[in-house]
Amino acid sequence: MPKGRYSLHDPHDHTPLAEEHFHCAPGPHGWRYVAQLTTPTPENDHLGSVDLTLDDLGRPLRLELHSGGWQIRGGALEGVTWVRTDPTGQEATEGTVAAHAFTGNSPAFLVATARLLRLTTTSPPTRVRLVSFTGQALAPRTLDQQWALRSSETHATDNGPLTVDEYLVGEVETGEQHTVHLAGDVILSAPGVELEDLETPPTRFPD
Repeated sequence: MPKGRYSLHDPHDHTPLAEEHFHCAPGPHGWRYVAQLTTPTPENDHLGSVDLTLDDLGRPLRLELHSGGWQIRGGALEGVTWVRTDPTGQEATEGTVAAHAFTGNSPAFLVATARLLRLTTTSPPTRVRLVSFTGQALAPRTLDQQWALRSSETHATDNGPLTVDEYLVGEVETGEQHTVHLAGDVILSAPGVELEDLETPPTRFPD
C-alpha cells in the first residue's frame, strides 16, 4: 500500500497550494485512493480530502471530495453523475455529463485516467472527456484531453524493478501540453505536483 505526501503548487507561478497526504491500494473493486489536504505551512491546517474508488476497468465507482466547506459525491452512471452540496448543507445540485471520468487537482485523477485508458507505446493519441472539480468551490467543468504514452522504461531499485511511464497530455481546448511521469499508482512528477515522500513502493497494476 503506497503511502506518502505530494506537494501541490500553481503550475504557472509555483505558488505553494497544499500538501496532500495519501495512501492507495488495490481493493476488492479495483483501486482506492484516500488523501487529506493541509496547508503548506508548519501549522498543517486542514484544507480538504479526496476519496476515489475505481473498478477493475478504471471507471470511477465512487468519488467524494471536500474543500472550502463544499462537498462532491459522484460516480459513473450513464456517463458520470455527481451531487454538489454547499457549505451550509442546505442545498444540493445534481449533474450528469456524457463523460468518461472525473479529474481535478489531486494526483489521484492522473493515475485514474491512465488506468482507464490503458495505453501502450504503440497506441495512437487517445481523447478522453472528463468532468473537472478544482478550487475551493469544487465547481464542475467539462473538458477534453488527449493522452499518449511516449515511453515506458524499467529501472532497477532496491525494491525490485520499477517501470516508469511517460505520458504526454494535451488540453484539447487550449492546445497546451504537459508531461506526466507515473510509476504504478504513484505520480512521480506532473505540472503542479511533486512527490515529496513515499514510505512504500508503488503498486504495479496487473496487465
